[in-house]
Amino acid sequence: MTRLIWFRSDLRVDDNTALLNALRDAHRGECKVGAIFYATPGQWREHDMAPVKAEFIWRTLAQLRTSLAKLQVPLWVRVVPRYADIARDLAQFATDNHCDAVFANREYPVNETARDAAVDVALGERGILFKTFHDATLLPPGSVLTQMGQPFKVFTPFKRALIQRVAGETPQFEQPKSAGFWCDAPPLPDDLYESFWPYEKSGVPEKLWPAGEKAAFAQLQLFANEKLHDYRERRDFPLLDGTSRLSPYLALGVISIRRCLDAALALNGGQWAGGEQGADTWISELLWREFYIHVLSAFPQVCKYRPMRPETDAVAWRYDKEDFQRWCEGRTGFPLVDAAMRQLVQTGWMHNRLRMVTAMFLCKYLLIDWRWGEQFFMRHLIDGDLAANNGGWQWSASTGTDAAPYFRLLSPLRQAERFDDAGLFTKKMLPELANVEAGLFIKPGAPQLLAAGYPEPVVDLKMGRERALSAFTQMAAVPVPQKTVSRKAGP
Repeated sequence: MTRLIWFRSDLRVDDNTALLNALRDAHRGECKVGAIFYATPGQWREHDMAPVKAEFIWRTLAQLRTSLAKLQVPLWVRVVPRYADIARDLAQFATDNHCDAVFANREYPVNETARDAAVDVALGERGILFKTFHDATLLPPGSVLTQMGQPFKVFTPFKRALIQRVAGETPQFEQPKSAGFWCDAPPLPDDLYESFWPYEKSGVPEKLWPAGEKAAFAQLQLFANEKLHDYRERRDFPLLDGTSRLSPYLALGVISIRRCLDAALALNGGQWAGGEQGADTWISELLWREFYIHVLSAFPQVCKYRPMRPETDAVAWRYDKEDFQRWCEGRTGFPLVDAAMRQLVQTGWMHNRLRMVTAMFLCKYLLIDWRWGEQFFMRHLIDGDLAANNGGWQWSASTGTDAAPYFRLLSPLRQAERFDDAGLFTKKMLPELANVEAGLFIKPGAPQLLAAGYPEPVVDLKMGRERALSAFTQMAAVPVPQKTVSRKAGP
């Protein structure tokens, strides 16, 4: 018989719970072990997957196939249109290959849990076990609760409660052992990629994002050894290479959250809070990722284009396609915002500080529905992840987990003064402003900017702020829609 591992968003051999359990089980029964990955281009398209992310998955699978071969585990890559097509195909594939159990790590969004429920039924009808494992987070979603037994809605008390659970513990790692029995998998056809992602290409250079576990470990080692100590001081400056740049690898599970935390705890003397400032700050950032996955699991409406806080559905958002398009193209007339948007489109990634600046600019100063921005980010981010992206956008729009009042706005001008005062990042991304004095970047509409061909500002910040405050103040008097609404499609 054969044990089959179904890879999804866990494209690694190291510290992979489902893989370890499948190999242990196979050794006990002297069974063969195989692995499978399903590309679902139609579903990915519906989920707004970025072309650069699809390309990254493809390149990562090639690396994963090599790593698995060293364990005598072959990897099949199959293409079906949507999640709904997987249950029947996987059940037939498992039957044809004499599999008596399929192993997988759990995923928590609504569509993924529905897919897995259908797979469980289809496999069960053929007498095949479907074994799933918690792997993506430190603690299972639903296991960190308030004293009233409710899920947390605010990060800081969630972090405090989680650390109380894990304080004094350090991640433990077990190296996978060779399966010992080989079952053959066909080579990947040269033309498979045409059906794997039959849509547009990203144009993002592959060298910006090396694929595979070796690349992920190398990036973690570089960050831990050379940058983590100064992380708190450097992380907010977009020109500096001060962030981990591990988010694409975490989003696809090319490296585990436990490996990242192990590196931070090593520098922090095993402390989960306090201690070395850089490590302490990065641990908090990693726990934000944890928090958003727990939120997504506890509040499934966020998977359905609804706010976590239902009352904010009554905000009178604007749906101005022209203003939105200017934001998308980096033509708002606010240099830091536009530089950030160019970075996103050209590299498939945006600095985290700038994600907050651009998101708040769109949904507060322009008062455009945050769902348009969330969708645009997902369509361009190599690290696009539903929980993190949705959580960040709802935080910026004051519809989600932010404990601060809705009237907090990040001024793009103040942010430019604080984090790009010399304008070097802005000039790098906006070459048309290379010869303009950096001090003018906080004076939108200045004649020198316009003379360089740079656009007029899309909004007066004072007016935009007052409009946003008015919209949020008035929402309390508007009945909240009771039915789930579809995403309002952007231009």
